[in-house]
Amino acid sequence: MKAFVDKNICIGCGACAGICPEVFEMDDDGLAVAVDTEISAELEESAVEAQEGCPVSAITVE
Repeated sequence: MKAFVDKNICIGCGACAGICPEVFEMDDDGLAVAVDTEISAELEESAVEAQEGCPVSAITVE
């Protein structure tokens, strides 16, 4: 699985980084970014929880 953040939609609330900091972090512009690597099996559930918790649906986990 990989995670993606649409920076055109992201409002920089930080919810994803709070839920799953191993996959999501905030960049210098205050917007979320996802790690470029494959999400490990033990982090998949947390990454999906972050996707579901995004208030503007800017995250895709696939």
